Amino acid sequence: MTVLKGDERLDYLLAENLRIIQSPSVFSFSLDAVLLARFAHVPGRLGKVVDLCAGNGAIPLFLSARTNAQITAIELQERLAGMAERSVQYNKLEAQIKIVNDDVIGIAEKIGYDKYDLVTCNPPYFPAHEASDKNLLEPVAIARHEIYLTLDQAIQSSSALLKQGGRAAFVHRPGRLLDIVTSMRAYRIEPKRIQLVYSKAGKDANTLLIEGTKDGKPDLKILPPLYVYDQEGNYTEEVRRLLYGENG
Repeated sequence: MTVLKGDERLDYLLAENLRIIQSPSVFSFSLDAVLLARFAHVPGRLGKVVDLCAGNGAIPLFLSARTNAQITAIELQERLAGMAERSVQYNKLEAQIKIVNDDVIGIAEKIGYDKYDLVTCNPPYFPAHEASDKNLLEPVAIARHEIYLTLDQAIQSSSALLKQGGRAAFVHRPGRLLDIVTSMRAYRIEPKRIQLVYSKAGKDANTLLIEGTKDGKPDLKILPPLYVYDQEGNYTEEVRRLLYGENG
């Protein structure tokens, strides 16, 4: 049996019929992780996937329900990597998911250049110099702010890992769209699909999903918008399916 430590708890991933270890004192996964894991094109049984900035392992767990590909998850923070490892063990997914406690920067030197079919990444969203850094617990600050990893560095590492024709999928904030596209193209990842996510109709988009192909040809598709809540404040049918499964 997986041992919980301190204030940790086991939460359900209902749509995938899995469990995940979480703690209120470190960064927990959000809807962004669910959206990215469902947005990304996953390879088949023989493919290889890397998840960067893996946190407590939510995206690898979500992806394991969509593909039999081998998944390597990279997480800098030792406690989060440990939680992810124990979640993998609890769900008996050790044969498919490997957790690596290491830095995203330069990771291709350690796990291999140009060999992966898909890289997913939910990177820190906010500049490290913002005053709000000071009001956060260190694990949360590292996950949310570009203290140890910038957007450009995350995209550079993604490109180094990908084989030609491999895909990289990111979730971020719409305000960084031009920065993301600029970096993707600088590191040979051609943007191919974009989807904007809105809290509800009539509001500004608050989440960006974007996927590109290494050395791909220019051909960008803008997908239909995704709305999280309806006008009554309930999850939309599409989001309910993502969270709870087909019968959610």
